[in-house]
Amino acid sequence: MEIYLDNSATTKVYPEVAQFMTKVMCEDYGNPSSMHTKGLEAEKYIKESKDIFSKILKCDPKNIYFTSGGTESDNLAIIGSAQAYKRRGKHLITTAIEHPAVTNTFKYLEGEGFEVTYLPVNELGVVSPETLKAALRDDTILVSVMHTNNEIGSLMPIEEIGKIIKEKNPEIIFHVDAVQGFGKAQIVPKKMGIDLLSVSSHKIHGPKGMGVLYVGDKVRLLPISYGGGQQGGLRSGTENVPGIAGMGLAAKKIYDNLSTDIERMYALKEMLIRGALEMGSVKVNGVNPDLSDIRKTAPHIVSLSFEGIRAEVLLHALEEKGVYVSAGSACSTHKPEPSATLKAIGLEKELLDCTLRFSMSELTDEDEIKQTLKALEEILPFLRRFVRK
Repeated sequence: MEIYLDNSATTKVYPEVAQFMTKVMCEDYGNPSSMHTKGLEAEKYIKESKDIFSKILKCDPKNIYFTSGGTESDNLAIIGSAQAYKRRGKHLITTAIEHPAVTNTFKYLEGEGFEVTYLPVNELGVVSPETLKAALRDDTILVSVMHTNNEIGSLMPIEEIGKIIKEKNPEIIFHVDAVQGFGKAQIVPKKMGIDLLSVSSHKIHGPKGMGVLYVGDKVRLLPISYGGGQQGGLRSGTENVPGIAGMGLAAKKIYDNLSTDIERMYALKEMLIRGALEMGSVKVNGVNPDLSDIRKTAPHIVSLSFEGIRAEVLLHALEEKGVYVSAGSACSTHKPEPSATLKAIGLEKELLDCTLRFSMSELTDEDEIKQTLKALEEILPFLRRFVRK
């Protein structure tokens, strides 16, 4: 039995995507910058993928740029815009619970002379629009707020934030890290006031090492790498055609049945939370215990704290039963420090090292959740025998 509930770390590639990429690699392998037929065939895949993303995001294909993943998209968006607009000001705003790809990029910019305001969040991991409004200044040039928190699944009020920013100053750039939100929600940048949007392929059953950056019509970015001038000079380097083609197909597949898949994941999320809470000494994070606000959270992420049981111990106990989960963000598991997100929501100190993340995809089924709950029912009483009173 294998039950994979670590989809926020990465997803299984769709078989059709793997097959499609093999064809592109082995048959249509030309350089898209070449002028001969092989090059034109490769360029066609890039155009098709741009068309797919532009339809999903309801934008023009010229707004779509391909990168090596969410981290590069975040870096290019944040550093590129900060450097492009620094003559207007050097004040930047983000939140206290961003992914390291965003947080560490802002730390870098602090070293370059920029001032960064890190907005707090409430106990559910949501930033207050009013808090953001109060933080905006005349010298603010960039605001970056994630769409979906990768650890607890909180959803930020992106459209309301976008409206506040543009009412304050239409020239302030609004970046959204949608790595966890894309493929789990309908996101329309122009409608939501978003100037820059980051997407990652391997979170939507596409290949690793691929990403997208949406760049609004009037946004100016400075490149962070230099080369042959591909993609308008903003992101030079020979395009990863098989990766771009595979990512485009994955995006199309995941959005074809989005509404149905979201509904099913919410039902599975509720089943998992209710079943876990019934076991006692379990706390759910990012959602009220009565689940009255579950629809205001991501459909695929569940964060649970198990009193008195270290996350790493429980993780491996579940692994022995074929259930794969995470002890937090996959990009921070090698750091000894407790999760910045869990600290930011005020989680009790004794629970910081007792928290697991269960993350689903549209491939997760009801039986897998039932089997996971059964595994927890068997494991928890055994592990709690060793808890110090």
